[in-house]
Amino acid sequence: MRRTLERRVNSWRALHGPERDVIFRQTPEPGRMALSDFTDVSELEITIAGQTLDHRLFHFVLAYSGWEHAAVVLGGESFTALAENLQNALWTLGGVPGEHRTDSLSAAYRNLDKDAAADVTRRYEAFCAHYGMIASRNNPGEAHENGAVESHNNHLKTALDQALILRGSRDFVALSDWRRFVDELVARRNRRREAVVSIEMATLRSLPARRTTDFTEMVVRVTRSGGFRVHGVFYSAPSQLIGKRLRIHIYDDRIEAFLGATSVASHPRLRQGNDGIRLHSVNYHHVIHALRRKPQALAGSVYREDLFPRSEYADAWAALSAALPRKDACRRMVGLLCLAHDDGCEGELATLITAALAERELPDAQEFKSRLQRRNTALPCDTPVILTSLVSFDALLEARP
Repeated sequence: MRRTLERRVNSWRALHGPERDVIFRQTPEPGRMALSDFTDVSELEITIAGQTLDHRLFHFVLAYSGWEHAAVVLGGESFTALAENLQNALWTLGGVPGEHRTDSLSAAYRNLDKDAAADVTRRYEAFCAHYGMIASRNNPGEAHENGAVESHNNHLKTALDQALILRGSRDFVALSDWRRFVDELVARRNRRREAVVSIEMATLRSLPARRTTDFTEMVVRVTRSGGFRVHGVFYSAPSQLIGKRLRIHIYDDRIEAFLGATSVASHPRLRQGNDGIRLHSVNYHHVIHALRRKPQALAGSVYREDLFPRSEYADAWAALSAALPRKDACRRMVGLLCLAHDDGCEGELATLITAALAERELPDAQEFKSRLQRRNTALPCDTPVILTSLVSFDALLEARP
């Protein structure tokens, strides 16, 4: 009885029910619209040096020709990630479409108050105005309005998955290797579209004279700890800047610090998690001079592990602290860091540390210094310089048809 009733209700709704929405398929026009989206790629199971990479891809597509640009995004969906990668896509393309459409940016607005959300909207519209594009967004929950890029998302991820199968491994030595892998695959896909892309390129507007702002900005003060905090993460700065106010440019994957118009520090961007663990990004070059005067501070430093530029240095500290009294271990470890800083031999020194530990010997900066090859910084003074005769240039000019 229930199934009979349901069938009759469905039949009545089909004949007498309310009107339903209709999707109108569109014919794309050259140069009119480009679309952007962020797509999750966790199913690809990418790892960097054995560690799972939590990331997504920014995907830009021209609706007419299908020309695409993809970029690895380490954070979530944000205005910074959208603006930086959209700008890179436009300059790689070499032209500007009439309209740019993205999704509702709900992820970018998440956890933002009303004023902050309005600011993101204004910045997005100002960004598009700089390039002369109409800024549009599809309605929330209406993914088909962004369908031209949504379907390309699936095609791109399928192509990446197949390329990874052929590669034989989903592990990459460094993040830059994975980014290069994505760029090369996208370039191959775009080469197959060259004929139709050439048609669309003729209708694109020219790029503006310069790029525009694609980062978030904030002002911080360098503390006595030799650094500053951005979104809960500590970043080091040269000790001469203690007490100074720096202007910070926050990108998706890095932060850059400026004193006035001068760049003074750059770090990979870290993101504070919900586990309560404090994150630090420390460049030992920034603090090595103070550490040279106070080597005992190394043992109890809250960012001691972040001071070591490579894993070999962390291994050296583990061996020294296990075999020597705390005072001697700190002095030896600081000596290794000073040697790497003063002689610019960070990589060579790491190799010597690994060899010493393999022989069950404790690393010693004085011994290593005598074994390191001295770099010849003197310019050669006896190299003959043969000037080209100007007559030869006259001969070239006369030979021109």
